[in-house]
Amino acid sequence: MRAVLWDMDGTLVDSEKLWDLALQELYRRRGAVLSAEVRESTVGGSADDVMAIVYADLGLAPDAESVTREIDWLHVYTGELFEAGLPWQPGARELLDALTAEGVPMALVTNTRRDLTEQALKSIGRHYFSVTVCGDEVARGKPAPDAYLRAAELMGFDALDCVAIEDSVAGTTAAEVAGCAVVVVPNDIEVPASPRRRHISSLLDVSVDDLRAVHADLDRRPA
Repeated sequence: MRAVLWDMDGTLVDSEKLWDLALQELYRRRGAVLSAEVRESTVGGSADDVMAIVYADLGLAPDAESVTREIDWLHVYTGELFEAGLPWQPGARELLDALTAEGVPMALVTNTRRDLTEQALKSIGRHYFSVTVCGDEVARGKPAPDAYLRAAELMGFDALDCVAIEDSVAGTTAAEVAGCAVVVVPNDIEVPASPRRRHISSLLDVSVDDLRAVHADLDRRPA
């Protein structure tokens, strides 16, 4: 294990609930109600993919101008919610500190776009990460592997040498396709099992050696 690549929303911080509020408000503005099923299908998705789901659900024609306007509104609204601070997921900050103490390089790999990620980093602490890759900086967001491949490249490692920590189906798929061993800490959405994934219930009491052991075990399995 040469590096650890972190997802942000729902993995490091409990921000998915704030995205819930923002999407519910977007629907309210349209005179509609966001169903649990539609919300579940958007978790971990890129802004474009999320808006494609929303427009299909609302029966709207997704012209580029209106989609861009809605994406901008969604990020501004969510950013206002971020301003109050982001609650840590259990054990996340302690594991960040442990990895830092042992000199393990880390990257933040998120589908959230750069401006909102920078706002979140005020709460999380940008000093933890040598590299950050955002959804608007790659050709394809998660579940495509582009962001994870880019992060590994910027760090000078092969993705096979990295452990990714994820909570969503889209993010886990992206990391796995890139070649990472994936530690899955499910949040609200069940993530299916796979030979390149190790499911854990929480980051509480997870050590750096635990991550190394997971990588060593999963690295022997076929990609």
